[in-house]
Amino acid sequence: MSSSSEEPKPRLRIAALQLSSQESLAQNLEQVDALVARAAASGAELVVLPENFAYMGPESGKRSLAERLGDEAAPIQSALRRLAQRHRLGLIAGGFPERSADADRPYNTSAYFTPSGELAATYRKIHLFDVDLGKHGTLCESANTSPGSEVVTLRSGGFGVGLSICYDLRFPELYRRLVDGGAEVLTVPAAFTLYTGKDHWHVLLRARAIESQCYVVAAAQWGKHPEGRATYGHALIADPWGTVIAEASDCIGLVCADIERSFLNDVRSRVPSLQHRRL
Repeated sequence: MSSSSEEPKPRLRIAALQLSSQESLAQNLEQVDALVARAAASGAELVVLPENFAYMGPESGKRSLAERLGDEAAPIQSALRRLAQRHRLGLIAGGFPERSADADRPYNTSAYFTPSGELAATYRKIHLFDVDLGKHGTLCESANTSPGSEVVTLRSGGFGVGLSICYDLRFPELYRRLVDGGAEVLTVPAAFTLYTGKDHWHVLLRARAIESQCYVVAAAQWGKHPEGRATYGHALIADPWGTVIAEASDCIGLVCADIERSFLNDVRSRVPSLQHRRL
């Protein structure tokens, strides 16, 4: 867990990006640069990037791009640090390849950069997407990715933020741990498949918001990608009552919303389910 002496604040403006990342690292980072600038112009103080924002392509390419955590000269991390500094905002990089002890299986890592550009917290995806979707494809993330094991919360803009990535969304026990760690905002950067997303994306995100009594910020990949991959998109922000207060259309772009402490506290006091837990 990452902690800070930040005092609670009444509100925080958050943006979630929706990308359609491809194989070119340079082009993907150029798109991120443009959208983060748009988010900053809209007043965003914290921006969340989707999973695989820097690269979506063959696994061999992902391995070659894997960076050593904290390497200030590494292309992905240096670009993110400069963006956070330039726009004076917090930046959560949804999921990018981080070197692990197994060169063939880097971590899928979410990283938080402060407005000063400091790499202040990192989360390695715990639950890996190993599924057989029949005619819609078979995916085995664990064959090319090492799993993480640590639950991570941090402070940004005076709010507690819990980190997760994509498939983690299906495991409510993780979010219970994040709430126990002080989370008031849950980030879910994702590259949800089109097939699963159309039926499960909204349901799961709203459920995590309701049961955790947290805001949920879900950045997303959308559209078609190399090797026949198709992602659902619909980046969104849901409030602690489970209402979707901002959602992206079928396009590259972003959504913004204000996280309101008064509403968060009101929901938690009216239905104090977090206090009523017995198991």
